[in-house]
Amino acid sequence: MRLTSVNMTTPLFIALSVLAVLALGSCLPIFPEEQPYVERAGIQYNARPYTSFLTVPNGEQFGNWTWPEMCPDKLFAVGFMLRVEPEQYGLDDTALNGIRLICAKDKDRSFLYTIESHTGLGVLTSFQLRVEHHQGLFGNDTAANNIRFRCSSNPTLTGAGLDYGEYSLWSQDCGDGGICGIETKMEEYQYGLDDSSLNDVRFHCCAKLQQ
Repeated sequence: MRLTSVNMTTPLFIALSVLAVLALGSCLPIFPEEQPYVERAGIQYNARPYTSFLTVPNGEQFGNWTWPEMCPDKLFAVGFMLRVEPEQYGLDDTALNGIRLICAKDKDRSFLYTIESHTGLGVLTSFQLRVEHHQGLFGNDTAANNIRFRCSSNPTLTGAGLDYGEYSLWSQDCGDGGICGIETKMEEYQYGLDDSSLNDVRFHCCAKLQQ
């Protein structure tokens, strides 16, 4: 699967981003009449301090951890989007290929940031990862297939990934803070051999500052 890159600040991508947040899960309600500004945070906020890592035990073994990306100071992850390769029906499946988080300030929907790696108000606080374990020498590995998040406002948000594998136990919880950064473990393209793409993910927790 090959995806072309899109300028994050174009009106078309902004519209698609908002729709994706609504479709795939958000702790922060976004109403149809609202048109928030969306900007890619990239690596410019990587120096933000964090309090802990959230991990799960069932991530797969292939690939390497990529660089982290962090929400700007005082912003937290409130929603997510997934990049998923559809079922390949006998060909090489990779399933979940990317995770993008939506960052916002509490109660403020006017300006959103996105970070990724290669109905009440709330923030994302913990997660489960759905992973198909290694299928052996001649099997078709898909590794990570889907993800779930818990919001501090109680809803559980599930992505629109594939159904291979099993969900892990829930990760640790961010406590009084929320998810503010992401790192993914990616297997590089295997040039005609079995690809698994995204194998594992871990998230940074940041503390909420007192107003």
